[in-house]
Amino acid sequence: MTPDSGAGQEVRREIVIKARRETVFNYFTDPALITQWKGQLAALDPRPGGIYRVARDDEHVILGEYVEVSPPERVVFTFGWERGDIPLPPGSSTVEVTFVPHGDDGSETLLTLIHRDLPPEAAGRHAQGWDYTLPRLAEVAAEAR
Repeated sequence: MTPDSGAGQEVRREIVIKARRETVFNYFTDPALITQWKGQLAALDPRPGGIYRVARDDEHVILGEYVEVSPPERVVFTFGWERGDIPLPPGSSTVEVTFVPHGDDGSETLLTLIHRDLPPEAAGRHAQGWDYTLPRLAEVAAEAR
């Protein structure tokens, strides 16, 4: 975690995934795929202004909207929680994910995720969340290749 320019903190994570970036990218835009690693239900409309809603369970629902969708290089979406007791309202933070070919033949992907504009009281919790979900993504995407 590093401080942002006064707007909050950010969480930055990198992970190498044993699948092509086209495959990994789809796990951020396809409701059937995102639920394999991040939640139980999803409503996704992967275009600028389209909804990004992922229900982790009945009580924890992420809500935002897509800002940029550039297959297979990059996806950006806003992020927050529908529940008011989590100090991150819907759409109040931004997640940027880039997908870079990795390995000699590009059969792997270097995924870089930056979650920006997190209030200090939410940064640690979200760092733990990404530390939990990104390895799950790596596992399911590798199995799909």
